[in-house]
Amino acid sequence: MTTTVLILVVGVIVVLTAVYISWRAGRLDRLHIRLETAQAALDASLLRRAAVCLELAGSRILDPATSLVLAAAAHEARTAGLDEREHAESDLSRTLRAVVDQDRFRERLAEHPTGPDLLEELDAAVAKVVYSRRFYNNAVDVTRTAQRRWLARTLRLAGHTEYPRFFEIDDAPPAVLAAE
Repeated sequence: MTTTVLILVVGVIVVLTAVYISWRAGRLDRLHIRLETAQAALDASLLRRAAVCLELAGSRILDPATSLVLAAAAHEARTAGLDEREHAESDLSRTLRAVVDQDRFRERLAEHPTGPDLLEELDAAVAKVVYSRRFYNNAVDVTRTAQRRWLARTLRLAGHTEYPRFFEIDDAPPAVLAAE
């Protein structure tokens, strides 16, 4: 009788341990999927912001020199490789702040037929970059924490994937857009 009880207890412990390990592996998998989704949303937000900046640069609202600087920064952000992307996106943010925070920027946009719509689109694109980056970095933090747990490291539940990297850029919005 005691041998049967012992075998039953050991069997229950083995089953519960297997269920727990499977649950942790599934959670880690879901976190990686969330991370990939957040990265895709961040990429889309960054591309949208660059596209709106290119549209602003080509709208003939700005003076030619400012348009050229903004277009160059937006092009650099769109075409930068993985290693240069954070720097290029930060440069675009700084350039955008310099352009939008100029004197009479809002008035010049208001005088142009598509200006108010362009300003609204720019405001939405800039805000979306801020939110997307925060969401992505939060997903990175949660995933890294889950990958560092002793069970995940010991049993290699994350496989051979490296720790995800945070995406750190200067994404402060221009004062004109932040004041709204």
